[in-house]
Amino acid sequence: MKATRTRLPPWLRKRLSPGEDMQPVLNLLKELSLRTVCQDARCPNIAECFGRGTATFMILGGVCTRGCTFCAVARGRPAPPEPGEPDRISEAVRRLGLSHVVVTSVTRDDLPDGGSGHFAQTIRAVHRDTTATVEVLTPDFKGRLEDVDRVLDAAPEVFNHNVETVARLYAAVRPQADYGRSLGVLARAAGSPLSPITKSGLMLGLGEAEDELLAVLADLRRAGCRALTLGQYLAPSAAHRPVAEFVRPERFEQLKARALEMGFEAVASGPFVRSSYKAGRLLAHVMNYRERRSNGRSGGKDGV
Repeated sequence: MKATRTRLPPWLRKRLSPGEDMQPVLNLLKELSLRTVCQDARCPNIAECFGRGTATFMILGGVCTRGCTFCAVARGRPAPPEPGEPDRISEAVRRLGLSHVVVTSVTRDDLPDGGSGHFAQTIRAVHRDTTATVEVLTPDFKGRLEDVDRVLDAAPEVFNHNVETVARLYAAVRPQADYGRSLGVLARAAGSPLSPITKSGLMLGLGEAEDELLAVLADLRRAGCRALTLGQYLAPSAAHRPVAEFVRPERFEQLKARALEMGFEAVASGPFVRSSYKAGRLLAHVMNYRERRSNGRSGGKDGV
């Protein structure tokens, strides 16, 4: 399915802010031979995030074993994992002075453990060498709970796995994934004795209906998901799945309010929101909310 060239609405025309300098981050990534999902997935927020001195690291190479129709990451036969990569991630976190870091990966169905061991090594390296909190955005590991547990045992502060869209669209959007499997991964993380904050996200504008979207939010809550991101899908190229709808900013605000009413502790919802966009701020909202509850104070749930 090929996307047609569509003129973006005014709220999706992002301008660079004065003083946004991407070069220091780009130089560091090149020096340490690291990849980011910001670059590989063609994120519209890259100038803003790199300009603020932050990035979302992508481990396990730049080639994915799956073929999701929304994603710009290359697909094919990946190279073996790089043993020194966890230490290089840790070095980058230290040199950037990050207080919160997001680590994601391509899907590695070719590996016996799905890459879960590499995730665990990266989490432990960052915790060993820095004071940063770690958020992982993982694949589904084909539903193998022992692989999910391997990541959880390394004690990430946030465990994120995106459902991405509604169940009906999985066959067209995520043909090698499974909606129930993804909910199972999140439920496993939510039930971990190490109590990471569980998080998930969806892209809007893929053709989902309102009742389907609300059903996903309810399913996520039942799975124990506490933090949520909602953003606009933008086709990376004419070869990717076309945008079915440009969702207006006020609708994102309405959905944020609804999600908070449903029990999510923090919600980031807006056209440019992505899974790792201002992730540290979303974590802070969750922690502040939990602190207020533990001290007997009510209210305070918020969005980003």
